[in-house]
Amino acid sequence: MIVDAHHHLWDPALADYSWMTDEVAPIRRRFGTDDLAPLLQAHGVEGTVVVQACGSIDETRWLLDIASSTPFVRGVVGWVDLTDPDVREVLAELGGGCLVGIRHQVHDEADTDWLLRPDVQRGIAAVGDAGLAYDFLVRARELPAALETARRQPDVRFVVDHLAKPSLRGGPTEAWARGLEALSALDNVSCKLSGLVTEADWGGWRPEELTPYFQRALEWFGPDRSLFGSDWPVCLLAADYGAVLDLVLAALDGLTDDERDAVLGGNATRVYGLDSNG
Repeated sequence: MIVDAHHHLWDPALADYSWMTDEVAPIRRRFGTDDLAPLLQAHGVEGTVVVQACGSIDETRWLLDIASSTPFVRGVVGWVDLTDPDVREVLAELGGGCLVGIRHQVHDEADTDWLLRPDVQRGIAAVGDAGLAYDFLVRARELPAALETARRQPDVRFVVDHLAKPSLRGGPTEAWARGLEALSALDNVSCKLSGLVTEADWGGWRPEELTPYFQRALEWFGPDRSLFGSDWPVCLLAADYGAVLDLVLAALDGLTDDERDAVLGGNATRVYGLDSNG
């Protein structure tokens, strides 16, 4: 069973996606379940986790409504204001259905140590107490704060999105490697094998450039804490759904069947608790 642990759905007519600049004009339109369903069927993907794309609780409610009426959407990683003093009540109101995790666009915050703010730490603790996972959307700059957060909160399940976005266009990767390897030493942290095609040259990336990064993440986190994610439709800026899946499959060469099954679906089911939503 393949579970896509990271994709998006959006409609710019319904919400403000501030990151949708002219640079990403090809994907600045509505993408719904009707667009995704044929792709999942063509590639044998049975279930998905949809992830927030803007800092809006209204978007989270919209995604939860979609999940409640779409059998293949088995979980929602939504957004809440982690600094809200009433965050526990907000999570309780949103929970009880397909909500499986929370995410914030940490790499867009000016403060490198935003995650370590006391109010943010209280919010992340509330996420864990609600039985939800927390997705780290960070780059190398924020990895030290992510590491300290995961150390402080050992009972929270953390998931690193997109391998923490290594610089694949000629930038330095030493700090990224040190930070992600250190994070992988913590048993409460998993990592999504996703998002690399849009960190590389959109029109000129080659599989041999990206496969080593996936393989390093697999070495660090192991096949028991690595998850497949397509990052559709963001990936369409650089590759179609099938090409992204093929990249991950190539990186899994040499694993046992059980290990491949874990990366492709079993780990997402466990980390996000999808059994209760299936």
